[in-house]
Amino acid sequence: MTETFSNHPDPIRAPQFYASVPSKRLYAWVVDSIITIAMTLAIIPFTAFIGLFFFPILALIIGFAYRSLTLASSSATWGMRIMSIELRDARGERFDFSQALVHTLGYSISVMFFLIQIVSMICMAGSARGQGLTDMALGSVMINRR
Repeated sequence: MTETFSNHPDPIRAPQFYASVPSKRLYAWVVDSIITIAMTLAIIPFTAFIGLFFFPILALIIGFAYRSLTLASSSATWGMRIMSIELRDARGERFDFSQALVHTLGYSISVMFFLIQIVSMICMAGSARGQGLTDMALGSVMINRR
């Protein structure tokens, strides 16, 4: 793995690590959203259908747990695994539980504020490493799995 000062693959010397990552992130997000909605719908009967009244909040909580746990276990959500991408921290290593929580918190905040999410998506599409705002703040990158 060709590394730069930041312990991440250099997008110029090793472009294969970042090839199609922004579009794969989008597809992974769609898959993860479907999984989160399905999990939320599956839980609603266990709330005596009261969960229907606060569905967005319930979906946010379930999505937060899903994303945190899957990122902590293999540095990728199920959608990311399907798309063969994974997150790496500032040291170039897979996420641990605390990093997964912080990254998920950053992602959740960006989803709650439309403008922040738009800026993050522009950064993902336009930066050499395809990093969103949360990635830039944490020094993490999304790369293709080997």
